[in-house]
Amino acid sequence: MKSKTISGAMVASAVAMAVTATVASQPAFSAEQEKCYGISKAGGNDCAAGPGTTCAGTSKVDYQGNAWTLVPAGECEKYGVEEAQAKYELPGDRKGSLEELDRDLPQNS
Repeated sequence: MKSKTISGAMVASAVAMAVTATVASQPAFSAEQEKCYGISKAGGNDCAAGPGTTCAGTSKVDYQGNAWTLVPAGECEKYGVEEAQAKYELPGDRKGSLEELDRDLPQNS
Protein backbone atom coordinates (compact mmCIF):
# COMPACT_ATOMS: atom_id res chain seq x y z
CA MET A 1 0.00 0.00 0.00
CA LYS A 2 2.84 2.36 0.84
CA SER A 3 4.42 1.93 -2.63
CA LYS A 4 1.12 2.93 -4.32
CA THR A 5 1.02 6.13 -2.25
CA ILE A 6 4.61 6.95 -3.17
CA SER A 7 3.95 6.24 -6.86
CA GLY A 8 0.89 8.50 -6.81
CA ALA A 9 2.89 11.28 -5.20
CA MET A 10 5.63 10.87 -7.80
CA VAL A 11 3.12 11.09 -10.66
CA ALA A 12 1.49 14.18 -9.15
CA SER A 13 4.91 15.77 -8.71
CA ALA A 14 5.89 15.02 -12.32
CA VAL A 15 2.63 16.51 -13.63
CA ALA A 16 3.12 19.65 -11.53
CA MET A 17 6.67 20.05 -12.84
CA ALA A 18 5.52 19.62 -16.46
CA VAL A 19 2.80 22.25 -16.04
CA THR A 20 5.27 24.65 -14.43
CA ALA A 21 7.77 24.15 -17.27
CA THR A 22 5.08 24.77 -19.89
CA VAL A 23 3.91 27.98 -18.24
CA ALA A 24 7.48 29.19 -17.73
CA SER A 25 8.36 28.63 -21.40
CA GLN A 26 5.51 30.76 -22.72
CA PRO A 27 6.36 34.35 -23.61
CA ALA A 28 5.60 36.90 -20.95
CA PHE A 29 3.92 39.88 -22.52
CA SER A 30 0.97 42.00 -21.57
CA ALA A 31 -2.33 42.77 -23.25
CA GLU A 32 -0.82 46.12 -24.22
CA GLN A 33 1.54 44.31 -26.61
CA GLU A 34 1.07 42.19 -29.71
CA LYS A 35 3.24 39.91 -31.83
CA CYS A 36 4.10 41.55 -35.14
CA TYR A 37 5.42 39.25 -37.88
CA GLY A 38 7.73 40.29 -40.69
CA ILE A 39 9.24 43.46 -39.24
CA SER A 40 12.43 42.18 -37.56
CA LYS A 41 15.92 42.47 -38.98
CA ALA A 42 17.96 39.24 -39.01
CA GLY A 43 18.78 38.33 -35.42
CA GLY A 44 16.34 40.92 -34.05
CA ASN A 45 13.22 38.82 -33.42
CA ASP A 46 11.76 38.42 -29.95
CA CYS A 47 11.17 34.66 -29.96
CA ALA A 48 10.70 31.51 -32.03
CA ALA A 49 10.92 32.20 -35.74
CA GLY A 50 9.81 28.95 -37.30
CA PRO A 51 11.86 25.87 -38.18
CA GLY A 52 15.55 26.12 -37.39
CA THR A 53 15.16 28.81 -34.73
CA THR A 54 14.52 28.56 -31.03
CA CYS A 55 14.02 31.97 -29.54
CA ALA A 56 15.08 35.60 -29.40
CA GLY A 57 17.67 36.70 -31.91
CA THR A 58 17.54 33.56 -34.05
CA SER A 59 15.87 34.83 -37.24
CA LYS A 60 18.15 34.37 -40.24
CA VAL A 61 16.72 36.84 -42.77
CA ASP A 62 15.70 40.50 -42.59
CA TYR A 63 11.90 40.83 -42.32
CA GLN A 64 11.52 37.05 -41.98
CA GLY A 65 7.79 36.32 -42.26
CA ASN A 66 7.63 33.75 -39.48
CA ALA A 67 9.65 35.82 -36.98
CA TRP A 68 7.89 38.19 -34.62
CA THR A 69 8.69 41.19 -32.47
CA LEU A 70 6.53 42.53 -29.66
CA VAL A 71 5.11 45.98 -30.37
CA PRO A 72 2.54 48.13 -28.55
CA ALA A 73 -1.02 46.91 -29.23
CA GLY A 74 -2.50 48.49 -32.34
CA GLU A 75 0.85 49.35 -33.95
CA CYS A 76 1.72 46.19 -35.90
CA GLU A 77 -0.42 46.97 -38.91
CA LYS A 78 1.15 50.44 -39.19
CA TYR A 79 4.48 48.88 -40.28
CA GLY A 80 4.91 49.32 -44.01
CA VAL A 81 1.78 51.50 -44.23
CA GLU A 82 2.37 54.65 -42.17
CA GLU A 83 5.81 55.38 -43.56
CA ALA A 84 5.65 59.08 -42.75
CA GLN A 85 7.19 57.98 -39.44
CA ALA A 86 10.59 56.36 -39.95
CA LYS A 87 9.98 53.64 -37.35
CA TYR A 88 7.20 52.15 -39.51
CA GLU A 89 9.21 52.06 -42.77
CA LEU A 90 9.76 48.66 -44.37
CA PRO A 91 11.45 48.05 -47.75
CA GLY A 92 9.48 47.08 -50.84
CA ASP A 93 5.83 46.23 -50.37
CA ARG A 94 6.34 44.56 -46.99
CA LYS A 95 3.84 45.13 -44.19
CA GLY A 96 3.68 44.00 -40.57
CA SER A 97 1.15 41.27 -39.80
CA LEU A 98 -0.57 39.87 -36.73
CA GLU A 99 -0.29 36.44 -38.36
CA GLU A 100 2.73 34.49 -39.57
CA LEU A 101 3.71 35.34 -43.16
CA ASP A 102 4.99 33.07 -45.93
CA ARG A 103 7.64 35.48 -47.22
CA ASP A 104 11.33 36.22 -46.68
CA LEU A 105 11.94 32.76 -45.22
CA PRO A 106 15.51 31.42 -44.97
CA GLN A 107 16.53 28.97 -47.69
CA ASN A 108 17.65 25.51 -46.61
CA SER A 109 21.35 24.97 -47.25
